[in-house]
Amino acid sequence: MTARAADRARYDRVTAHLDAPVAIVDLEAFDANADDLVRRAGGKPIRVASKSVRCRALLERALARDGFAGVMSFTLAESLWLARSGFEDVLLAYPSADRARYAELAADPKLASAVTVMIDDPAQLDLIDAARDGGREVVRVCLELDTSLRLLGGRVRVGARRSPLHSPAQIADLARTVARRPGFEVVGIMAYEGHVAGVGDAVAGRPLRSRAVRLMQAAARRELAERRAAVVRAVRAVVPGLEFVNGGGTGSVQHTAAEDAVTEIAAGSGLYVPRLFDNYTSFRGRPAALFAQPVVRRPGVGVVAVLGGGYPASGAPGADRLPGPYLPEGLRYDSQEGAGEVQTPLIGSPADDLLIGDKVWFRHAKAGELCERFDALHLVAGDAVTATVPTYRGEGHAFL
Repeated sequence: MTARAADRARYDRVTAHLDAPVAIVDLEAFDANADDLVRRAGGKPIRVASKSVRCRALLERALARDGFAGVMSFTLAESLWLARSGFEDVLLAYPSADRARYAELAADPKLASAVTVMIDDPAQLDLIDAARDGGREVVRVCLELDTSLRLLGGRVRVGARRSPLHSPAQIADLARTVARRPGFEVVGIMAYEGHVAGVGDAVAGRPLRSRAVRLMQAAARRELAERRAAVVRAVRAVVPGLEFVNGGGTGSVQHTAAEDAVTEIAAGSGLYVPRLFDNYTSFRGRPAALFAQPVVRRPGVGVVAVLGGGYPASGAPGADRLPGPYLPEGLRYDSQEGAGEVQTPLIGSPADDLLIGDKVWFRHAKAGELCERFDALHLVAGDAVTATVPTYRGEGHAFL
Protein backbone atom coordinates (compact mmCIF):
# COMPACT_ATOMS: atom_id res chain seq x y z
CA MET A 1 0.00 0.00 0.00
CA THR A 2 1.36 3.44 -0.97
CA ALA A 3 1.59 6.24 1.57
CA ARG A 4 -1.30 8.03 -0.10
CA ALA A 5 -3.41 4.89 -0.10
CA ALA A 6 -2.66 4.48 3.61
CA ASP A 7 -3.73 8.07 4.24
CA ARG A 8 -6.96 7.47 2.35
CA ALA A 9 -7.74 4.38 4.40
CA ARG A 10 -7.03 6.29 7.61
CA TYR A 11 -9.08 9.34 6.67
CA ASP A 12 -12.00 7.16 5.58
CA ARG A 13 -11.77 5.21 8.82
CA VAL A 14 -11.59 8.16 11.21
CA THR A 15 -14.40 10.03 9.45
CA ALA A 16 -16.67 7.03 8.93
CA HIS A 17 -19.16 8.55 11.39
CA LEU A 18 -19.22 11.87 9.49
CA ASP A 19 -21.29 12.47 6.38
CA ALA A 20 -19.58 14.26 3.50
CA PRO A 21 -19.11 17.03 2.50
CA VAL A 22 -16.55 17.26 5.30
CA ALA A 23 -13.22 19.03 5.79
CA ILE A 24 -10.26 17.85 7.87
CA VAL A 25 -6.84 19.02 8.95
CA ASP A 26 -4.22 16.36 9.61
CA LEU A 27 -2.46 17.70 12.70
CA GLU A 28 0.69 15.65 12.20
CA ALA A 29 1.12 17.18 8.74
CA PHE A 30 0.16 20.66 10.02
CA ASP A 31 2.77 20.51 12.79
CA ALA A 32 5.45 19.11 10.46
CA ASN A 33 4.78 21.95 8.02
CA ALA A 34 5.03 24.48 10.87
CA ASP A 35 8.39 23.02 11.89
CA ASP A 36 9.63 23.25 8.31
CA LEU A 37 8.62 26.92 8.07
CA VAL A 38 10.50 27.66 11.29
CA ARG A 39 13.56 25.81 10.00
CA ARG A 40 13.53 27.76 6.75
CA ALA A 41 13.07 31.07 8.59
CA GLY A 42 16.46 30.58 10.27
CA GLY A 43 15.57 32.18 13.59
CA LYS A 44 13.41 35.04 12.33
CA PRO A 45 9.83 35.01 13.64
CA ILE A 46 6.99 33.99 11.34
CA ARG A 47 3.86 36.12 11.30
CA VAL A 48 0.90 33.85 10.43
CA ALA A 49 -1.16 34.98 7.43
CA SER A 50 -4.72 34.52 8.66
CA LYS A 51 -6.26 34.51 5.19
CA SER A 52 -4.49 31.21 4.60
CA VAL A 53 -5.83 29.63 7.80
CA ARG A 54 -9.25 31.22 8.61
CA CYS A 55 -9.69 29.24 11.80
CA ARG A 56 -8.96 30.74 15.22
CA ALA A 57 -8.08 27.41 16.82
CA LEU A 58 -5.41 26.70 14.20
CA LEU A 59 -4.05 30.24 14.33
CA GLU A 60 -3.63 29.71 18.08
CA ARG A 61 -2.01 26.32 17.51
CA ALA A 62 0.59 27.82 15.18
CA LEU A 63 1.29 30.78 17.46
CA ALA A 64 1.80 28.47 20.43
CA ARG A 65 4.86 27.02 18.68
CA ASP A 66 8.33 28.50 19.02
CA GLY A 67 9.24 30.56 15.98
CA PHE A 68 5.80 32.09 15.35
CA ALA A 69 4.75 35.57 16.49
CA GLY A 70 1.85 37.76 15.42
CA VAL A 71 -0.92 37.56 12.84
CA MET A 72 -1.19 39.12 9.40
CA SER A 73 -4.90 39.76 8.81
CA PHE A 74 -6.80 40.56 5.63
CA THR A 75 -9.63 42.95 6.60
CA LEU A 76 -10.02 45.59 9.30
CA ALA A 77 -13.17 43.94 10.67
CA GLU A 78 -11.25 40.67 11.06
CA SER A 79 -8.35 42.54 12.70
CA LEU A 80 -10.59 44.04 15.39
CA TRP A 81 -12.32 40.70 15.97
CA LEU A 82 -9.00 38.94 16.44
CA ALA A 83 -7.75 41.69 18.78
CA ARG A 84 -10.92 41.41 20.88
CA SER A 85 -10.39 37.63 20.92
CA GLY A 86 -6.99 37.98 22.58
CA PHE A 87 -4.56 38.27 19.66
CA GLU A 88 -2.20 41.05 20.73
CA ASP A 89 -0.23 41.70 17.53
CA VAL A 90 -2.30 41.99 14.36
CA LEU A 91 -0.91 43.50 11.15
CA LEU A 92 -3.58 44.33 8.57
CA ALA A 93 -1.98 43.43 5.24
CA TYR A 94 -4.21 45.53 2.99
CA PRO A 95 -5.49 49.12 3.10
CA SER A 96 -9.09 49.46 4.25
CA ALA A 97 -11.98 51.85 3.55
CA ASP A 98 -14.08 50.57 6.50
CA ARG A 99 -14.97 53.87 8.20
CA ALA A 100 -17.05 52.30 10.96
CA ARG A 101 -14.19 50.00 12.00
CA TYR A 102 -11.68 52.87 11.88
CA ALA A 103 -13.92 54.75 14.32
CA GLU A 104 -13.83 51.73 16.64
CA LEU A 105 -10.06 51.45 16.33
CA ALA A 106 -9.45 55.13 17.08
CA ALA A 107 -11.71 55.05 20.14
CA ASP A 108 -10.36 51.93 21.87
CA PRO A 109 -6.90 51.87 23.50
CA LYS A 110 -6.72 48.06 23.47
CA LEU A 111 -7.53 47.82 19.77
CA ALA A 112 -5.23 50.70 18.87
CA SER A 113 -2.29 49.03 20.61
CA ALA A 114 -2.93 45.61 19.09
CA VAL A 115 -3.72 46.46 15.44
CA THR A 116 -1.43 47.99 12.82
CA VAL A 117 -3.05 49.18 9.59
CA MET A 118 -1.53 49.28 6.11
CA ILE A 119 -1.12 52.42 4.01
CA ASP A 120 0.64 53.43 0.80
CA ASP A 121 -1.04 56.79 0.10
CA PRO A 122 -1.67 59.97 2.15
CA ALA A 123 -5.33 59.81 1.07
CA GLN A 124 -5.72 56.76 3.29
CA LEU A 125 -4.71 58.91 6.28
CA ASP A 126 -7.40 61.41 5.28
CA LEU A 127 -9.99 58.64 5.24
CA ILE A 128 -8.97 57.42 8.70
CA ASP A 129 -9.06 60.94 10.17
CA ALA A 130 -12.49 61.58 8.65
CA ALA A 131 -13.74 58.34 10.22
CA ARG A 132 -12.41 58.90 13.75
CA ASP A 133 -15.72 60.25 15.09
CA GLY A 134 -13.99 61.79 18.08
CA GLY A 135 -11.59 58.89 18.71
CA ARG A 136 -8.16 60.16 19.71
CA GLU A 137 -6.05 57.00 19.89
CA VAL A 138 -2.82 56.97 17.89
CA VAL A 139 -3.21 54.67 14.89
CA ARG A 140 -0.23 52.41 14.20
CA VAL A 141 0.61 52.27 10.49
CA CYS A 142 2.77 50.09 8.28
CA LEU A 143 4.05 51.30 4.91
CA GLU A 144 3.82 48.89 1.98
CA LEU A 145 6.61 48.73 -0.60
CA ASP A 146 5.94 47.68 -4.18
CA THR A 147 8.19 44.66 -4.77
CA SER A 148 7.61 44.25 -8.50
CA LEU A 149 10.59 43.71 -10.78
CA ARG A 150 10.76 46.39 -13.46
CA LEU A 151 12.73 45.77 -16.62
CA LEU A 152 13.52 47.71 -19.80
CA GLY A 153 13.14 51.06 -18.09
CA GLY A 154 9.85 50.09 -16.49
CA ARG A 155 8.19 48.95 -19.71
CA VAL A 156 8.06 45.38 -18.37
CA ARG A 157 6.67 44.72 -14.90
CA VAL A 158 6.73 41.37 -13.07
CA GLY A 159 4.74 41.19 -9.84
CA ALA A 160 1.41 42.09 -8.29
CA ARG A 161 -0.06 45.55 -8.71
CA ARG A 162 -0.21 46.63 -5.10
CA SER A 163 1.55 49.66 -3.62
CA PRO A 164 2.55 52.72 -5.72
CA LEU A 165 5.66 53.10 -3.52
CA HIS A 166 8.60 51.60 -5.39
CA SER A 167 11.69 53.63 -4.54
CA PRO A 168 13.37 54.42 -1.22
CA ALA A 169 12.65 58.12 -1.78
CA GLN A 170 8.92 57.52 -2.30
CA ILE A 171 8.45 55.46 0.83
CA ALA A 172 10.62 57.79 2.93
CA ASP A 173 8.48 60.74 1.76
CA LEU A 174 5.35 58.96 3.01
CA ALA A 175 7.09 58.15 6.30
CA ARG A 176 7.78 61.90 6.74
CA THR A 177 4.16 62.70 5.94
CA VAL A 178 2.96 60.32 8.64
CA ALA A 179 5.56 61.54 11.14
CA ARG A 180 4.31 65.13 10.76
CA ARG A 181 0.68 64.15 11.16
CA PRO A 182 -0.84 63.95 14.66
CA GLY A 183 -2.65 60.73 15.53
CA PHE A 184 -0.46 58.35 13.50
CA GLU A 185 2.77 56.44 14.07
CA VAL A 186 4.87 54.53 11.55
CA VAL A 187 5.87 51.21 13.14
CA GLY A 188 6.68 48.94 10.20
CA ILE A 189 7.37 48.26 6.54
CA MET A 190 5.86 45.40 4.55
CA ALA A 191 7.11 44.10 1.21
CA TYR A 192 5.37 40.99 -0.13
CA GLU A 193 7.19 39.49 -3.12
CA GLY A 194 4.30 37.45 -4.50
CA HIS A 195 6.05 36.80 -7.82
CA VAL A 196 8.70 34.90 -5.84
CA ALA A 197 6.75 33.55 -2.85
CA GLY A 198 3.54 32.66 -4.67
CA VAL A 199 4.63 31.35 -8.08
CA GLY A 200 5.81 27.76 -8.44
CA ASP A 201 9.12 27.24 -10.23
CA ALA A 202 8.75 23.55 -11.08
CA VAL A 203 5.50 23.15 -13.00
CA ALA A 204 4.95 19.55 -14.11
CA GLY A 205 5.26 19.15 -17.87
CA ARG A 206 6.45 22.76 -18.37
CA PRO A 207 10.27 22.60 -18.19
CA LEU A 208 10.91 25.75 -20.24
CA ARG A 209 8.38 27.81 -18.29
CA SER A 210 9.80 26.47 -15.03
CA ARG A 211 13.34 27.49 -16.01
CA ALA A 212 12.11 30.93 -17.03
CA VAL A 213 10.36 31.34 -13.66
CA ARG A 214 13.53 30.34 -11.79
CA LEU A 215 15.61 32.85 -13.75
CA MET A 216 13.02 35.60 -13.16
CA GLN A 217 12.84 34.82 -9.45
CA ALA A 218 16.62 34.82 -9.02
CA ALA A 219 16.81 38.26 -10.66
CA ALA A 220 13.85 39.51 -8.60
CA ARG A 221 15.40 38.35 -5.33
CA ARG A 222 18.68 40.11 -6.09
CA GLU A 223 17.01 43.36 -7.11
CA LEU A 224 14.58 43.38 -4.18
CA ALA A 225 17.19 42.55 -1.53
CA GLU A 226 19.24 45.58 -2.59
CA ARG A 227 16.23 47.90 -2.87
CA ARG A 228 14.60 46.70 0.35
CA ALA A 229 17.79 47.37 2.29
CA ALA A 230 17.92 50.90 0.86
CA VAL A 231 14.25 51.44 1.72
CA VAL A 232 14.80 50.38 5.32
CA ARG A 233 17.79 52.71 5.67
CA ALA A 234 15.75 55.59 4.24
CA VAL A 235 12.78 55.01 6.52
CA ARG A 236 14.91 54.50 9.63
CA ALA A 237 16.45 57.90 8.97
CA VAL A 238 12.92 59.29 9.43
CA VAL A 239 11.63 56.77 11.99
CA PRO A 240 14.55 55.48 14.09
CA GLY A 241 12.20 53.41 16.26
CA LEU A 242 10.83 51.29 13.40
CA GLU A 243 9.57 48.07 15.01
CA PHE A 244 9.53 45.57 12.13
CA VAL A 245 10.24 44.91 8.47
CA ASN A 246 7.98 42.16 7.12
CA GLY A 247 8.64 40.20 3.95
CA GLY A 248 8.33 36.87 2.29
CA GLY A 249 5.65 34.25 1.93
CA THR A 250 5.54 30.47 2.04
CA GLY A 251 7.44 30.01 -1.22
CA SER A 252 10.34 32.34 -0.37
CA VAL A 253 10.82 31.98 3.40
CA GLN A 254 14.49 31.02 3.40
CA HIS A 255 15.47 33.57 0.75
CA THR A 256 13.72 36.49 2.44
CA ALA A 257 14.95 35.47 5.90
CA ALA A 258 18.53 35.69 4.64
CA GLU A 259 18.18 39.46 4.12
CA ASP A 260 19.58 41.45 7.05
CA ALA A 261 17.01 44.21 6.50
CA VAL A 262 14.06 41.86 7.12
CA THR A 263 13.06 41.25 10.75
CA GLU A 264 10.09 38.89 10.29
CA ILE A 265 8.57 36.58 7.70
CA ALA A 266 4.93 36.24 6.66
CA ALA A 267 3.60 32.75 5.90
CA GLY A 268 0.35 30.85 6.18
CA SER A 269 -0.29 28.63 3.17
CA GLY A 270 2.67 26.48 4.17
CA LEU A 271 0.70 25.19 7.15
CA TYR A 272 -2.04 23.62 4.99
CA VAL A 273 0.04 23.12 1.78
CA PRO A 274 -2.66 23.42 -0.90
CA ARG A 275 -2.21 22.31 -4.52
CA LEU A 276 -0.54 25.48 -5.75
CA PHE A 277 2.42 24.75 -3.48
CA ASP A 278 3.28 21.44 -5.13
CA ASN A 279 5.35 23.18 -7.80
CA TYR A 280 8.35 24.46 -5.85
CA THR A 281 11.97 23.35 -5.85
CA SER A 282 12.73 25.18 -2.59
CA PHE A 283 10.59 23.07 -0.26
CA ARG A 284 8.24 20.10 -0.01
CA GLY A 285 5.34 20.27 2.41
CA ARG A 286 2.75 17.71 3.46
CA PRO A 287 -0.90 18.18 2.45
CA ALA A 288 -2.65 18.93 5.74
CA ALA A 289 -6.06 20.33 4.77
CA LEU A 290 -8.44 18.23 2.68
CA PHE A 291 -12.15 18.00 2.01
CA ALA A 292 -14.30 15.05 0.98
CA GLN A 293 -17.34 14.93 -1.26
CA PRO A 294 -19.66 11.90 -1.34
CA VAL A 295 -20.21 9.70 -4.37
CA VAL A 296 -23.88 10.13 -5.31
CA ARG A 297 -24.01 8.63 -8.82
CA ARG A 298 -22.29 6.04 -11.01
CA PRO A 299 -23.11 7.24 -14.54
CA GLY A 300 -21.14 4.48 -16.27
CA VAL A 301 -17.95 2.45 -16.38
CA GLY A 302 -15.01 4.43 -15.07
CA VAL A 303 -17.18 7.36 -13.94
CA VAL A 304 -18.62 8.55 -10.63
CA ALA A 305 -20.32 11.81 -9.71
CA VAL A 306 -19.76 13.45 -6.34
CA LEU A 307 -21.96 16.07 -4.72
CA GLY A 308 -20.76 19.65 -5.28
CA GLY A 309 -17.04 20.32 -5.48
CA GLY A 310 -17.04 23.46 -7.63
CA TYR A 311 -14.85 25.47 -5.27
CA PRO A 312 -12.51 27.51 -7.50
CA ALA A 313 -9.77 29.59 -5.92
CA SER A 314 -9.12 33.28 -6.56
CA GLY A 315 -6.64 34.47 -9.14
CA ALA A 316 -6.43 34.29 -12.92
CA PRO A 317 -8.97 31.64 -14.04
CA GLY A 318 -7.50 28.33 -15.10
CA ALA A 319 -7.35 24.62 -14.32
CA ASP A 320 -4.78 25.28 -11.61
CA ARG A 321 -7.45 27.18 -9.61
CA LEU A 322 -9.69 24.13 -9.24
CA PRO A 323 -9.55 21.70 -6.33
CA GLY A 324 -7.68 18.54 -7.24
CA PRO A 325 -9.11 15.02 -6.76
CA TYR A 326 -6.51 13.51 -4.43
CA LEU A 327 -7.73 10.22 -2.93
CA PRO A 328 -8.16 7.67 -4.32
CA GLU A 329 -5.30 8.34 -6.73
CA GLY A 330 -6.05 8.35 -10.42
CA LEU A 331 -9.32 10.28 -10.62
CA ARG A 332 -9.59 13.33 -12.87
CA TYR A 333 -12.19 15.80 -14.08
CA ASP A 334 -14.24 15.32 -17.21
CA SER A 335 -12.88 18.05 -19.50
CA GLN A 336 -16.42 18.84 -20.69
CA GLU A 337 -17.74 19.56 -17.19
CA GLY A 338 -14.94 20.26 -14.73
CA ALA A 339 -15.86 20.93 -11.09
CA GLY A 340 -19.58 21.54 -10.77
CA GLU A 341 -21.75 23.71 -8.56
CA VAL A 342 -24.01 20.80 -7.52
CA GLN A 343 -22.28 17.72 -8.85
CA THR A 344 -18.87 16.85 -10.25
CA PRO A 345 -18.21 13.86 -12.53
CA LEU A 346 -14.84 12.19 -12.04
CA ILE A 347 -13.32 9.69 -14.43
CA GLY A 348 -10.60 7.08 -14.11
CA SER A 349 -10.25 3.40 -13.25
CA PRO A 350 -10.54 3.98 -9.45
CA ALA A 351 -14.14 5.07 -10.05
CA ASP A 352 -15.19 1.44 -10.59
CA ASP A 353 -14.22 0.60 -7.00
CA LEU A 354 -16.24 3.43 -5.46
CA LEU A 355 -19.71 2.84 -4.07
CA ILE A 356 -22.57 5.25 -3.48
CA GLY A 357 -21.78 7.13 -0.26
CA ASP A 358 -17.99 6.63 -0.45
CA LYS A 359 -15.80 9.67 0.04
CA VAL A 360 -13.53 11.22 -2.57
CA TRP A 361 -10.87 13.45 -1.00
CA PHE A 362 -9.80 16.72 -2.64
CA ARG A 363 -7.14 19.36 -2.08
CA HIS A 364 -8.09 22.98 -2.58
CA ALA A 365 -5.93 25.07 -4.91
CA LYS A 366 -5.32 27.75 -2.26
CA ALA A 367 -5.18 27.51 1.50
CA GLY A 368 -7.71 29.45 3.57
CA GLU A 369 -10.35 29.78 0.87
CA LEU A 370 -11.38 26.21 1.63
CA CYS A 371 -12.74 27.46 4.95
CA GLU A 372 -15.25 29.71 3.20
CA ARG A 373 -17.04 26.49 2.14
CA PHE A 374 -17.14 24.70 5.51
CA ASP A 375 -18.40 25.65 8.96
CA ALA A 376 -16.00 23.30 10.76
CA LEU A 377 -12.66 21.55 10.45
CA HIS A 378 -12.30 18.09 11.97
CA LEU A 379 -8.80 17.75 13.42
CA VAL A 380 -7.25 14.35 12.79
CA ALA A 381 -4.44 13.02 14.97
CA GLY A 382 -3.34 9.49 14.21
CA ASP A 383 -6.40 7.27 14.06
CA ALA A 384 -8.90 9.64 15.61
CA VAL A 385 -10.73 12.91 15.15
CA THR A 386 -9.53 14.66 18.29
CA ALA A 387 -11.52 17.88 17.97
CA THR A 388 -13.93 19.75 15.74
CA VAL A 389 -13.28 23.48 15.50
CA PRO A 390 -15.18 26.26 13.74
CA THR A 391 -13.83 28.11 10.75
CA TYR A 392 -14.43 31.85 10.45
CA ARG A 393 -17.62 30.93 8.59
CA GLY A 394 -18.59 28.57 11.42
CA GLU A 395 -18.27 31.47 13.84
CA GLY A 396 -20.64 33.51 11.69
CA HIS A 397 -18.06 35.65 9.91
CA ALA A 398 -17.51 36.25 6.20
CA PHE A 399 -15.00 39.07 6.32
CA LEU A 400 -14.59 39.43 2.57
